[in-house]
Formats: sequence, structure tokens, C-alpha cells
Amino acid sequence: MKTDLHIHTYYSDGVFSPEKIVDTAVDVGLQAIAITDHDNVLAYDVAKKHIKEKGLEDKLELIRGIEVNTLYKNYEVHILGYFMNPENSDFQAMLKTQQQARIKQTKEIIALLSKKEGIKIKFDDIKKLVAEGGSIGRPHIAKAITNVGGTTNVMDAYAKYIHEDSPVYVQRKTVSPQDAVEIIYDAGGIPVIAHPHDLDIAETLIKDLMNYGLRGIEAYHRKHSPACVEYFSSMAEELGLIVTGGSDFHTPNIMNGQIILGKNFVPTWVYDKLIKEKKLIDMA
Repeated sequence: MKTDLHIHTYYSDGVFSPEKIVDTAVDVGLQAIAITDHDNVLAYDVAKKHIKEKGLEDKLELIRGIEVNTLYKNYEVHILGYFMNPENSDFQAMLKTQQQARIKQTKEIIALLSKKEGIKIKFDDIKKLVAEGGSIGRPHIAKAITNVGGTTNVMDAYAKYIHEDSPVYVQRKTVSPQDAVEIIYDAGGIPVIAHPHDLDIAETLIKDLMNYGLRGIEAYHRKHSPACVEYFSSMAEELGLIVTGGSDFHTPNIMNGQIILGKNFVPTWVYDKLIKEKKLIDMA
């Protein structure tokens, strides 16, 4: 089963629509995908409808997914979730909290850009860069800065304004990774820590998150070297966790470091372990 379990659409910081993701996945021979937009699950129903309308049910399995942005001791920790019940009240409350935090952060940055840098951006200028109801984030703010002439390109916007040392940047208030893991698990989902290479506290944090229901480690990721994949795969085996992986696809532009959909090698057995884990959770 050729699988990609980490994909973004324009409902967060990806550039493709859910329909385009589905079509591209089929074109490159993927058989199962998870759309894991940041802090929302809106793309799932759109993609599911497209699969049905095009008669692709036998070609592509769609897994409901999410990537929850969290903060822990000044570390940004991303928690992936698979197979959650989106109607779960705590899960819905978490998404609402996350979306409100994104809007608050964005409006505060807009105000500081105007006051301290003379860069005038309207909230609607940023809102229109993401699909209706989707998750506004730093890439959209950076693009809006560039669009009004604040910088010559998006990378300059990041370098000048979208980082903790910038006088116009405001840290987003998010849920903790412990809460995200617990809520996903309680909603019948499989919580997985995303791209742990980013964290020098990964092993300690993973062990702690297991107390809240963590069930997997994303060992296969475009930023993980073969040695890194082996390290986290071995850690998962020792701790009794499953391994997942994906391309973390945002855009097909190879020049900016993104890998094209499905090109990150994820072994066939990863999908089988994920399905087995879901059955274990449902039986618990």
C-alpha cells in the first residue's frame, strides 16, 4: 500500500485544493492518504466528495487527519492525529480554541506592523489567502506583508518579521501537546508526534506524552536522514509505539525545499500498523 500520511491543503498552509490533492495522489500512484491540515479537518469532506464523484473509491483511501500546533516549554510541538471522531465535543472545542488563537495572533501582528513598521495590512487581506474557515498562519501573514510591498519576497518577510526576536511578532497561545494527544485519543484517534527531529527533548517528551495516549512517532519525514529514521524507528519499537510518515506536502515547488506529494518513501507496512492500531483503540 503506497501511502502518504502527512499532506496539507489550502485549508491551512498548503497551496492545493483537496480535490487537487486527490487527483495528484492518484496520478503518482498513492493508494492511501491522510490530509493533515493545521488545526482543522475541513478538507476531509471536500476530498471525500471528490473521490466519490470521480469514482475513485477503489483507487484511493482517504484517512481523516490533522496536525495540531502546540507549545511546550518554548518548543513548538506538532501532534498528528488520525481517525478522530470530528463530532467529539472536546475535539471540537480544541479546534475552536486553536482557531481563535490564530485569529488573535494575526490581528495583534497586524497592529504591530502598522504601529512599528508602517506596514498596513487588513485582516481580510490575510483571510482571503486561506480557504473559507481554514487555518490562518505565519505563511499567510508573510505573504500579505509581501503583497503590500512590505518586503520584496516571502523569505524576507520571515527574516524580518516572522520570528520571536522581531518587535512585531506575537507568540500564539496554543493548547499543550499533552492536551492535544489526550483529546485526539479520547476522540477515538491515533495521536502521533510529528517530525521529532525538530526537538532536542524528543525522547523525554515522547515518554511523557505516552501517559496521555500517544501511540506513534513520525519517523519517515522529508527532513529525517536515514540515520534519523532508524533512530526514531528503534525508539518506537522499544516503547511499543507505531511508526508513521509522509511527505509533509505543501507545494510542488522543489526550489523551496518541499518534496512533491508521495515522494517521501514510506514502507508499505506503515499503513498496516496504522489500521491495526485503530482497531486496538476501537476495542479498548
